[in-house]
Amino acid sequence: MITEHSTIIARTLNISVKQVSAVLELLEGGATVPFISRYRKEATGSLDEVAIQSIRDQQESLLQLDKRRESILGSLDERGMLTTELKKNIVAATTLTELEDIYLPYKPKRRTRATIAREKGLEPLAKQLYSQQNDIIDAASFVNEERGVSSVDDAWSGAKDIVAEWVSEDSNVRSMLRNHFSKRAILESKVVRKKQDEAEKFKDYFDWSEPLSLAPSHRILAIMRGQSEGVLTFHARPETINTVEKLQEILIKNSNASELPKLMEAIEDAYKRLLMPSLETEFINEAKKRADLEAIKVFVTNLRELLLAPPLGQKHILAIDPGFRTGCKVVELDKHGKLLRNFTIYPTLGAAKAKEASKIISEICAQKRVEAIAVGNGTAGRETEEFLNGLKLGIPVISVNESGASIYSASQVARDEFPDYDLTVRGAVSIGRRLQDPLAELVKLDPKSIGVGQYQHDVDQNQLKKSLDDVVESCVNAVGVEVNSASLQLLTYVAGLGSQLARNIVKYRDENGAFESRAQLKKVPRLGAKAFEQAAGFLRIREARNPLDASAVHPESYSIVKEMAKDQNCSVKELIENKEARESINLEKYVTETVGLPTLNDIITELDKPGRDPRPEFEVFSFSDDVHSIKDLKVGMRLPGIVTNVTKFGAFVDVGAHQDGLVHISQLADKYVSDPNEIVKVNQKVEVDVIEVDINRKRIALSMKSGQSGSKQEASNKSKTNCKDSPITGRNKAYQSKPWKEQKRVDNNFGTSLGELFDF
Repeated sequence: MITEHSTIIARTLNISVKQVSAVLELLEGGATVPFISRYRKEATGSLDEVAIQSIRDQQESLLQLDKRRESILGSLDERGMLTTELKKNIVAATTLTELEDIYLPYKPKRRTRATIAREKGLEPLAKQLYSQQNDIIDAASFVNEERGVSSVDDAWSGAKDIVAEWVSEDSNVRSMLRNHFSKRAILESKVVRKKQDEAEKFKDYFDWSEPLSLAPSHRILAIMRGQSEGVLTFHARPETINTVEKLQEILIKNSNASELPKLMEAIEDAYKRLLMPSLETEFINEAKKRADLEAIKVFVTNLRELLLAPPLGQKHILAIDPGFRTGCKVVELDKHGKLLRNFTIYPTLGAAKAKEASKIISEICAQKRVEAIAVGNGTAGRETEEFLNGLKLGIPVISVNESGASIYSASQVARDEFPDYDLTVRGAVSIGRRLQDPLAELVKLDPKSIGVGQYQHDVDQNQLKKSLDDVVESCVNAVGVEVNSASLQLLTYVAGLGSQLARNIVKYRDENGAFESRAQLKKVPRLGAKAFEQAAGFLRIREARNPLDASAVHPESYSIVKEMAKDQNCSVKELIENKEARESINLEKYVTETVGLPTLNDIITELDKPGRDPRPEFEVFSFSDDVHSIKDLKVGMRLPGIVTNVTKFGAFVDVGAHQDGLVHISQLADKYVSDPNEIVKVNQKVEVDVIEVDINRKRIALSMKSGQSGSKQEASNKSKTNCKDSPITGRNKAYQSKPWKEQKRVDNNFGTSLGELFDF
């Protein structure tokens, strides 16, 4: 099975069969994607995680196809319908769609109009009609009161029902129509009558039309959300008249057939009643699947950037969950994130309270332990920052994105960790730990609650979870995990572990103290040789006697490093400390049948900086002192900001106004931009111009173009220039030249309305 599938997958992904086979064998043997990518480069030809995940996913699809194929063959065989030719066609099918088309005429079905007509003995009449003969057909001979055929019209009606079903089940017809749908299907949406008021956020789709093949993912998902909320209706199909005429033209071979009008009626009925609903559903499902993949891709890209955000590191900090009336919850955390104390201050409730808060914070910071202050960016965040900066404490005050912190504070994970503290204290701890190490803290959350997706609640939830789990696992293993301080949640994502082994590691650590070596992990209950092989290279023990235990060098390669050190007449520790000795190593000398230059080069790279964190260095960022809320914004302002979310239509940027602003794709650069991720990433620090402010609807339009004057009209004109080649609207020349129905409306100057964009 692996060999057969390897050929198909290799052709699909344009890589060698040998590489695919190696990956499939490793996966079948229980290897994880991070392990294969990092430690089996010789076998796979140095395929990265993305390629390995694609091979895995393709294999899963092929196994599902094989399972369905076997089910169909079994069903046909049981019913005595499996001919040699039919079996040959089923075995040759390469897609699920092709397989289902072949099976459709033989598929057990409920009683249809055609079934009833056959029971009335009208199939011979249908065969005469479908044969397109010139001779006069005697339909009267099929009239039979006892069988329910009371007239010639009844006979013809039943015969046409049978012909319609034959046409609808013809695999060639369905294939032809799929091709026609793919080129000509139009996505049309309309508002449900009398629901305009409650559908205001879907206003752009009240009378919308565009080719389905060109509709962007966020638009498809928005329209589908409108339908699910009962305020929009939509269709996705070609023009009916033209499609019926095309179908009749293909199926009618004899224009002189005696009952040609009846045959044409049967074909039209086949399309309108059977084929069109079926294919429209199929294409809508495919469009949804495509939109889901695009939205999930956006989420995955954003989540990766967020998880790999620069950590402040092991610093002693104060963390504050700000608030007005209820005060600011303050926690003091040591450099490992341990909660030392907590209290509440009220810096915004009058001069007396502010003075009291000032004294408390100043006294703590005067003790010279606190190295930074983390402030949540929610309600009262900017005001709290201003208060702290006014104290001139001499330490950085850093705004931290608190999205999802409230969800963590109410979770079982937080209750288990802090059973004696309330939600507000847990939330403040989470904010502080996010500053120390975003990855370690964010893995405790359901990724969907972090808020960096696009329509994440509308997409396929199983596919979303799988993709998000993949990216979290990838990030955790790319950074590596300190086994003696890692949380249960962080350990769960280490390759080869999972939740149960992670629990066992934590329990062993609690009962026996810190691990002194990687080898000691083998003493953890149920952590066998396979799990050790998969996980060991990603686990770090900083204070271990063997310095390699703190590195990404896998234990299976320790002997190679020892041999290198021996050849250089030094210890492993000395080899790590001596760059000159490492540079003099001839790697070819250590090549074996299983260890090649890719692994050896990785070993040398790791010895240069053992256990190095691949994340970038942390940089302190500050918002403008002039902006604390949306009311402070004026058109023309140029402000520093942080990208909080990137979508297909632009990027959302926090400028410190308690409301993210949108930099539409047309405003990201002076050049045409097809993908916002080419220009910006989540957590990137940017400079933006304010080009529009809508205080009532809490919407901010921003621009990253150069030379913005602050004029809304100029921004609009520049947007037009940037969007001239956009495939979304009538601006696209290819779209304009097509013979489908002219679009009923075009996008506004921003390509898409603020209503559509902000309500994603």
